[in-house]
Amino acid sequence: MSIHTDMKRLSRLSAILLQLQTKRLVNANDLAEKFAVSVRTIYRDIRVLEQTGVPIASIEGKGYALAEGYKIPPVMFTEQEANALITAQQLINLNKDSSLIDTYKTAVDKVKAVLNYTVKDKVELLSKRVAVSPASLEQPTSSSLTAIQNALTSFTVLRMSYRAEGKNDSSERLIEPFAFYYSMQQHWTLIAFCRLRNDFRMFRLDRIEAVYPTDFKFAPHQLSLQEYLQEKEKNFTAPDKQLS
Repeated sequence: MSIHTDMKRLSRLSAILLQLQTKRLVNANDLAEKFAVSVRTIYRDIRVLEQTGVPIASIEGKGYALAEGYKIPPVMFTEQEANALITAQQLINLNKDSSLIDTYKTAVDKVKAVLNYTVKDKVELLSKRVAVSPASLEQPTSSSLTAIQNALTSFTVLRMSYRAEGKNDSSERLIEPFAFYYSMQQHWTLIAFCRLRNDFRMFRLDRIEAVYPTDFKFAPHQLSLQEYLQEKEKNFTAPDKQLS
């Protein structure tokens, strides 16, 4: 086996390990397609990882997962990956939700913490050489994005105070967060199942006055985001109008 082949396999093993670290389940067929190898090769790669001491659980008919509680040492970011995150931070600052801005800054700080000194100095230099026009920056107009994200992924019902366009008073709703959509008007929009209307509705985040988690859970909706958007294209209604 050539050195080139060995290096290629080592790179693939590292990538598979990263997939196992970031996903609850990985499927052999998906991995084979991703790395352009046979499923049999993926089976061999999994065995190699197991032989090196990585506890991989095989779940029949579903795929592979890291054993519960097993932790892989922090991923070391390359200089290019760190640069991409630093540059993206300036774009994140353009969005209008303060919770997302703050959370992304914390995440970038954690990335910087695991960089080696040489890359850390380069990233620090780059962060001082990337800027967004002040004319593009506006004060954040919402602060609920990350709280809603948490509810969406944990299937928690939210109690929401919402003020629709053209209305002076806000209304109280129980909603089941479904997805987010960033509109051409540069507004984050929440797509959620409204229990009052018994249907999906779209809510602009800058019109959400408050959100509170409840003790209620909801079953995951079978509808996909793509299916929802395709349906909306057929019969489009402006977000605030859907609250009538």
